[in-house]
Amino acid sequence: MTITTTDPDYSPKTATTTAGRRIPDRLTPPMVRAIKSWESLLLLVAVGIFILNSFASPYFLDAWNLSDATFNFTEKAMIAFAMALLIIAGEIDLSVAAIIALASTAMGLMMQAGFDTPMIVATGLMTGLICGAFNGVLVTRLGLPSIVVTIGTMSLFRGISYIVLGDGAFRGYPESFSWFGQGYVFWVISTELAIFAILAVIYGVVLHKTNFGRAVYAVGNNATAAMFSGIRVARVKMILFLLTGLMSGLAAVCLTSRLGSTRPSIATGFELEVVTMVVLGGINILGGSGSIPGVVIAAFVMGLVTFGLGLLNVPGIVMSIVIGALLIGVIALPRLWQKFRRG
Repeated sequence: MTITTTDPDYSPKTATTTAGRRIPDRLTPPMVRAIKSWESLLLLVAVGIFILNSFASPYFLDAWNLSDATFNFTEKAMIAFAMALLIIAGEIDLSVAAIIALASTAMGLMMQAGFDTPMIVATGLMTGLICGAFNGVLVTRLGLPSIVVTIGTMSLFRGISYIVLGDGAFRGYPESFSWFGQGYVFWVISTELAIFAILAVIYGVVLHKTNFGRAVYAVGNNATAAMFSGIRVARVKMILFLLTGLMSGLAAVCLTSRLGSTRPSIATGFELEVVTMVVLGGINILGGSGSIPGVVIAAFVMGLVTFGLGLLNVPGIVMSIVIGALLIGVIALPRLWQKFRRG
């Protein structure tokens, strides 16, 4: 017996069972799914921006200039990987830039106390982890909305930095500390780019190949159903807040190392760019869907846009307008994209 269907999503390819029935083995051919994916569209956009930049400035295609372009997104992308998982789970952290400021201030205090690079780096990471834990406890234990909590801690963490530093700055970090933000592992491959690549693989595996990743998707789609399925929802969210804080601490290490100084205004506006990067990468702002490859491509897109504008001497305020427009656009575009895929 042959099974027939009028569903247009079924492919012609069929499979024969032991009972002699012929049934379709998949709903949409892989090639069609790949072409219609958000990641494919982003990749085309990235290629287009790369080509435009190469025509806009004769200096763009220089290998060292392209290496410098990666500094426009690597530190933000480190946070974006963890933020992607957090948003997929239905939460958000708007305090990440303030965590960078506080972690950088803590590292500066350790430097002033005479400690060397290992202790300075450990302080930055630990400060980020503690800040993430603080956010996580308020959200998972007290049941407070994450957007409200992290708006509050955004002011709290940066406020502490201003209290400690005022209008001053910490300078004079050890020479060995500069390797994280200014060093290169091979030719034009910077330390930050290498860390970014390693984190992309790790987060990609965690989200797409592990039980924890499946739990993150389940929590974001329906937290109540996930809880009744045996998933410890509060624990999953707590881990994600810890990861976001830790990645903010790592970004603080790299950014402070690259700048060679600490100011309370460091990383101002990073939270907007991180969220834009995540949403541009196809992560549903309402939770439940998205992928790490999309975030990786989005990071390159934003890096190419800001670097290209910089080569053209476009003022920073215009770049902020572009980032804001991107954030609005990428929230609206997925809805239009879904309509296109259904069509």
